[in-house]
Amino acid sequence: MNRTTLSLIAGATALAAVTGFAAVSPPDAPGGDTARPAARLPVERTSLLCPAPSSSDLAETSYTSFTPVTKGAESGGEARLEPADGGGDGKAGDERAGTPVLTPREPGTPATGETSGADTPALIGTAQGRLAPGWTVQQTTEVTAGTGRGLQGVGCTAPDTEFWFPGAATAAGRTDYVHLTNPDDSAAVVDIELYGEDGALESTVGEGITVQPHAGEAILLSTLTDEERTDLTVHVSVRSGRIGAAVQALDDKTGGDWLAASADPAGSLVLPGVPKDAAAVRLVVFTPGDADADLKVRLASPSGLITPVGHETVRVKAGMTTAVDLGDVTRGEAGSLVLTPTDRSVPVVAAVRVVRGEGAEQESAFIPATAPAGTRATAAANSGKGSTLSLAAPERAAKVRVTASAGSEGGTPVSKTYTIRAGTTQDVAPPVPSGLKGTYALTVEPLSGGPVYASRTLTATWDGVPAFTVQTLPDDRGTVSVPVADEDLSVLQE
Repeated sequence: MNRTTLSLIAGATALAAVTGFAAVSPPDAPGGDTARPAARLPVERTSLLCPAPSSSDLAETSYTSFTPVTKGAESGGEARLEPADGGGDGKAGDERAGTPVLTPREPGTPATGETSGADTPALIGTAQGRLAPGWTVQQTTEVTAGTGRGLQGVGCTAPDTEFWFPGAATAAGRTDYVHLTNPDDSAAVVDIELYGEDGALESTVGEGITVQPHAGEAILLSTLTDEERTDLTVHVSVRSGRIGAAVQALDDKTGGDWLAASADPAGSLVLPGVPKDAAAVRLVVFTPGDADADLKVRLASPSGLITPVGHETVRVKAGMTTAVDLGDVTRGEAGSLVLTPTDRSVPVVAAVRVVRGEGAEQESAFIPATAPAGTRATAAANSGKGSTLSLAAPERAAKVRVTASAGSEGGTPVSKTYTIRAGTTQDVAPPVPSGLKGTYALTVEPLSGGPVYASRTLTATWDGVPAFTVQTLPDDRGTVSVPVADEDLSVLQE
């Protein structure tokens, strides 16, 4: 087999490991230039992993699955979301005992499921065929009392090999866990490193953690170090295998939520959807490289880019976590934080911790830096009220189409187009399907202009506590770029 073909296969295999699978065709002959420009094709298989939702007996957890309708997707296929068994028996998913939490429906219609109590395990999901492109699962937990009380939400994630979580803590009053889920038939070996304001925390406990096949593990951060730190960056790296990872941050006074991984280290970052009524905003930044980073801090407000007085720039020392209290930076207007280099570009990761409410009636949530919405992004588990969509265009004006799907129990999809001016964030009450019954999904599709960054906020109020959770909306990975040529791999022989 020629080297060009081998390179194509290797590249396609690496891509499929994270995003799914699509057909690949190689060039006709060694050294030939017969390949046409890459095509965007729907993925044929994808995986999602949901962490164990809560250790509280009061927890009520809902799951919502949704696959957008994708042109060119296969006609058949199925999807399942079932409990991780933790048995390490090496059996494939369809051979293991376990009742699916939900069984996804056809594209365009959400499916829902519920669990309760403290014994709900992590979930492992796979989708194939027409249900794979853009498959999204939202996990939302209500905890009405105790540590971490509030609304805890997280988008179930695809397996990967590296994650960054700025914003974790081991301080008094905080109980933070790193949740690791292994979807594969062999054990995964994971390292967890902690970085504070003075650099790496000394610990060997986080090295070589084994996560058994088809299992989930929750690692309490305070067991990895004796040091109490208010601001930490957690680095999860995989020696072998692949995992899903998320941090559950529980606070005695301000409730709790999930901290999703930051976007990959980059010189410029966007953190979309800081609520307009935020009482406190704490920015946490880390640079994993050997050089310090100097960043401009700006807020993309509804009227344009604003520089917070007293927080015009932030210096992030190499290998050290830096935190900045921005207070009520939004001043009653929703916005998105935009971090850009003052001079040379140094890769960083970042997240913000947002607090709403006053006194004993406070609730907290996290917004990590995120990638743009790309071709399409999806948020599941919206109701007729309590959902807000934030759309930011920090560089250039953009036009965006937002589609509300059919409801899980009935309703007709509707779409609405928004124009986001350059340097602004627009907070919108999303469209609602006509005749809505149940929950529905929102699909964000940038149509023209600059990159769009998006997030969705869910809100509820219990006994005066403004419970909320925010999920960012990066590209849903529904399609992959695949080289196209006249010859099909299936006819090649060594």
